[in-house]
Amino acid sequence: MELPPEDLAVDADVNRLAQVFANLLNNASKYTPEGGRISISAARDGGQAVIRVRDTGIGIDPDLLPSIFDLFVQADRSLDRSQGGLGIGLTLVRRIMELHAGRVSASSGGPGKGSEFVVSLPEAVSGDARLPPRVAASPSGVPSRRILVVEDNADSADGLATLLRLDGHVVRTEHDGPSAVAAAGDFRPDVILLDIGLPGMSGYEVARALRRDPGVAGAMLVAVTGYGQEEDRARSRAAGFDHHLVKPLRPEAIARLLRA
Repeated sequence: MELPPEDLAVDADVNRLAQVFANLLNNASKYTPEGGRISISAARDGGQAVIRVRDTGIGIDPDLLPSIFDLFVQADRSLDRSQGGLGIGLTLVRRIMELHAGRVSASSGGPGKGSEFVVSLPEAVSGDARLPPRVAASPSGVPSRRILVVEDNADSADGLATLLRLDGHVVRTEHDGPSAVAAAGDFRPDVILLDIGLPGMSGYEVARALRRDPGVAGAMLVAVTGYGQEEDRARSRAAGFDHHLVKPLRPEAIARLLRA
């Protein structure tokens, strides 16, 4: 670690910043082989607190860099893909930075040449007019909704739920079909983001069951899947879905649906 002698104060949610740096350091350790090096530094630069997380790991392909912060983007990070991830952590990092009037960027010399992630936050100065306003309850401008996220990958479900909560929504997660049907009757969601490939019941079976339940029949039902051909969309419509989203999901696509 390389830290300045003086403190750098920022106006921020300490728990959210912990999520940011936990994600960045976790990625650095995951993709840096034994014997590698990870460093973190902080400095003041033009009214910004700038924190850099560097590693000497396997690096990032230049073609991936422009989309590295998009939801569910997965890189072929190793030959056997055993370290592959869903990319939710980096999407979360970017969203938290946006909510704090900050930014995050990534760079790499390419495969085998390590990576660097740079976080910049406005420095807090007492009485300074530059201090960013505190984030409103619904920063996306979308009215708060009750949203049920159904996804068998727990990390994926929790990451998406966190992003939605940052936008002021009330969110519940479930990880299989039968639990989703039971939860919907109790939670009474406005919107259900439903993965198609689920254990116990497929997403199509869950959708048909939900449409038979008068208590949730009016909820917006959104299929979330890796398949987006016209026959896939037709099958989801036939099962009762209102919308069909293809992974990788983009937060702005979800926000557009929620505004509807």
